[in-house]
Amino acid sequence: MIGGGQAGLAAAYYLRRAGLDHVVLDAQTESGGAWPHGWDSLRLFSPARHSSLPGWPMPPFREGYPPAAHVVEYLAAYEKRYDLPVQRPVRVRSVHRVHDGLRVETDTGDWTAGAVISATGTWWRPFVPAIPGRFSGRQLHTVEYRGPEEFAGRRVAVVGGGNSGAQIAADLAEHVDLTWATARPPRFLPDEIDGKALFDIATTRPDGIGRLGDIVAVPPVREARDKQLLVARSMFDRLDGRDVVWPGGDREPVDVVIWCTGFRPVLSHLAPLGLRGANGLIPTDGTRAIGEARLHLLGYGNWTGPASATLIGVGRTAKAAVAEIVAELR
Repeated sequence: MIGGGQAGLAAAYYLRRAGLDHVVLDAQTESGGAWPHGWDSLRLFSPARHSSLPGWPMPPFREGYPPAAHVVEYLAAYEKRYDLPVQRPVRVRSVHRVHDGLRVETDTGDWTAGAVISATGTWWRPFVPAIPGRFSGRQLHTVEYRGPEEFAGRRVAVVGGGNSGAQIAADLAEHVDLTWATARPPRFLPDEIDGKALFDIATTRPDGIGRLGDIVAVPPVREARDKQLLVARSMFDRLDGRDVVWPGGDREPVDVVIWCTGFRPVLSHLAPLGLRGANGLIPTDGTRAIGEARLHLLGYGNWTGPASATLIGVGRTAKAAVAEIVAELR
């Protein structure tokens, strides 16, 4: 197993139940995958009871949706509860085919396995679009944002019409001179829809979520929206010095640009296998790589299983992946 976040732990749970000898190699120094690295106000979209890994429900949170710190505590306790064999910090450099399986090369030594599950996620590969021009102010991505305090009173452009863009814009709205730029008008999901409803839709009608909207109206986003603080503009054309330049030539001075423009899957360790397709992803049948039956990819998004990048959703695809591995090895 490569990756010790939520996807890796869910798979390790089923591997232990199946009685397969396994190890989880995690590059991080602490439990929790990407969750310890999110911004300070980051919360789940759902109550704790709808945000659990297989086997053990997330403990209740006293008020509303759990914050990231609650998730980290849960994931650390989950590891201990099931005595999962996580080794950290271990950085996987590459995976190669060998005559008796796959060789996983790491910074602490090599492993040979009959099957490998890659669950490295996307957080560690932030995406920033190529925008013409040069900007002399500060630029950062979602992964570097922590809170509004350091930006107080400054002119900040938040770029991105998804959940992270809306949440960070809402976090900043009452502290900065905010500009929110999106590629298309933001579409808020109905207020009553949370992560549990999204999971149900994603697993029964994979194309249904996009028709409803893009942004979950969690309480801080809803509050900022209702105060008319989340007013988006169409995406600017270019950067020039300390200005963003809009279509038509209008200019607006800004001090900071925060790119909430998503991520790409972390797959460089799999490059020696030569599996990537034209879109940069590895073609899969479920979670199994079509070009290498001994490799499974878990938790990267819908292309590795509906809702598989979520706490509540990853268990289903982890169970299916382990069942395939058991059948293959036995």
